[in-house]
Amino acid sequence: QFLYFIGPNPASTMMRRSASLLKPFDVVVVGGGPGGYVAAIKAAQLGLNTACIESRGALGGTCLNVGCIPSKALLHGTHLYHDAHTSFAKWGIQGGEKVTMDVPKLMQQKDKAVKGLTSGIEFLFKKNGVKYYKGTGALAGNGTTVEVKGNDGKNETLESKNVVIATGSEPTPLPFLPFDEKKVMSSTGALAMNKVPKHLVVIGGGVIGLEMGSVWGRLGSKVTVVEFMPKCSPFLDGEASDALISALKKNEKMVVKTSTKVVAGTVEGDNVKLELEARDGGKKETLDCDALLVSVGRRPYTKGLLDKVSVKMNKQGFVEIDDHFATSVKNVYAIGDVVNKGPMLAHKAEDEGIAVAEMLAGKAGHVNYDAIPGVIYTMPEVAWVGKTEEELKEAGVKYSVGRFKFVANSRAKAVDTTDGFVKVLTDKATDKILGMHIVNAQAGELIAEGVLAMEYGASSEDVGRTCHAHPTLSEAIKEACMACFDKPIHS
Repeated sequence: QFLYFIGPNPASTMMRRSASLLKPFDVVVVGGGPGGYVAAIKAAQLGLNTACIESRGALGGTCLNVGCIPSKALLHGTHLYHDAHTSFAKWGIQGGEKVTMDVPKLMQQKDKAVKGLTSGIEFLFKKNGVKYYKGTGALAGNGTTVEVKGNDGKNETLESKNVVIATGSEPTPLPFLPFDEKKVMSSTGALAMNKVPKHLVVIGGGVIGLEMGSVWGRLGSKVTVVEFMPKCSPFLDGEASDALISALKKNEKMVVKTSTKVVAGTVEGDNVKLELEARDGGKKETLDCDALLVSVGRRPYTKGLLDKVSVKMNKQGFVEIDDHFATSVKNVYAIGDVVNKGPMLAHKAEDEGIAVAEMLAGKAGHVNYDAIPGVIYTMPEVAWVGKTEEELKEAGVKYSVGRFKFVANSRAKAVDTTDGFVKVLTDKATDKILGMHIVNAQAGELIAEGVLAMEYGASSEDVGRTCHAHPTLSEAIKEACMACFDKPIHS
């Protein structure tokens, strides 16, 4: 009714503004990372009055700002450099071994990519009508009141019918070596070094550790990876892990110490001194480096978010949700790295963001957690979806295995990227694909075929009898599937 008070009267203007402020949002999303910004955009597209709160001042979360995107930029740039030094000559390209790297320029190109993508999301917010608040959010009242502390110093209180928590995660530090992002670094610091370290030690041989170790190793650093488990990236299929580490040792001279734990460490001037011990408590040694990357995992980030509202969390600090992303508090939902479901991956969070927005709009949202791919963007890359052979053995599932090596693939042979293989795991009785694992320079792109096959419940025969273009790397998937239900042609 306040809309009838029109004209230049200041009181009427104030009343109109008050009316708009009293109108609650349909959805307020706390966190503007891959899960949060996607949830906000999809909710707005479905007609919901939507707001998103992000404290970083740039949308995209860890992934776009200090994770997936900048790391891929550095991996690409350093691969070009390394390729020039190691591979150009065999193609008749002379002088590659004299190519030099301007690290600040490399960082500028990385930052350009990041800025372009983050500003692009802000444009999408405007295009779709998402109200964007730059600041930190804290749940209050019954959970659907959100107190916003603006980065500009202004405080606001938002009322909403529903709230989606999408605050993501942060790197886990060592208790005896806190991050300073100069000598003792998380992935954030390792993405922003302005010079090549002489010796980079990486604690944790997972995705982040191997990727960032690869970046700086290609530029000349001695890289030593210290991994507590018997294998690096123990979540990988065993054959895939072995193939990757073998390639990194051979091609990039990476040193890997498995079944080893770091028991102490100190920063001494320009160096970091680490005390190592065998996992079983045996052999001890000291390791010195001028740069240390700690990549032992990530933990959910909820600082200041839930101090006034009792949302149930597990012992590790993850927000507990049900199959509809609902938390223990009515009308409060959660997605992404902060929840106790699924892998901590950007694309998983994005799918959850779409699904929760659809549910809030009265539609049916769904995420298939059995068909979420993973990728390590080293050279070669490793990509996977579904079960590993070790998991199937442990579960007592009877399965068949089909393998095909890229050394027998015509496209791989032609462009000399023959490292790796495709491995397909199927149910022995039904031939349904249970898992696919790829080691190859283009594994991250190739794995989509396996994900699609699993999403639709395909058998290896379905894929093996599908025509694939020749010559392509994807033919290796066809042949590996043929090896499951029959026999491959080129092996």
